[in-house]
Amino acid sequence: MAGRLSANSFDPTHSRALARQVKALREARGWSPKRLASEAGIGLSTLRRLEGEGAIQPGFFTVGAVAEALNVSLDALFREARPAPGLWSAGYEGRNIDSFVSSLLESDIQVVADVRLTPISRKPGFSKTRLGQALAEAGIEYTHLRALGNPKDNRAPFWDGRVSVGRARFRSVLRSDEAQSDLDRLAEHAAQSRVAVLCFEKDEERCHRKVVLDTVRKRTSVDVRPLA
Repeated sequence: MAGRLSANSFDPTHSRALARQVKALREARGWSPKRLASEAGIGLSTLRRLEGEGAIQPGFFTVGAVAEALNVSLDALFREARPAPGLWSAGYEGRNIDSFVSSLLESDIQVVADVRLTPISRKPGFSKTRLGQALAEAGIEYTHLRALGNPKDNRAPFWDGRVSVGRARFRSVLRSDEAQSDLDRLAEHAAQSRVAVLCFEKDEERCHRKVVLDTVRKRTSVDVRPLA
């Protein structure tokens, strides 16, 4: 046995959540890192790496030893460390790429669903290729759902205060087979993962993604939260 969890069963997001869970359990017992490392029979540097929230896949036997020292089962530890799925509303207006990725990591986002019709941007780092690369380096999946983009001729209503008009027109766009297929993909992701739905506007009330989020929420009954 290799002693490591497979990438399919424990991804970088789970590693970060596991790190926080181990640290919380340790601190709840009033133990120092040195005490937990001693109780688990592992090196202090190993424990510090485990608690460091890095995008690593921790050794299976190492995690098992820590769980035994903390008097919790592996199943319970992994269950608590697996972030609950859901949807996040993410506008990159006013952000740079580094702060945006940091916000995604803080919320344990696993997938970014780009709902821009054309994923290009004057802001460095937010065009499709560069954004996909930055997310991949952070262990976050990127997907472009083009059929959920707002047509150019329907953007003015969101900008000049006729939001209800823009939303009504966009709902008609969502009736297409392509849009329904992308909505199904997004709903499937949201039921299993933590998904940030991306567009430009910081305020979702001025963005078509509000309609996308509301539609998927009705299909999956998952929570929708703003990205911090």
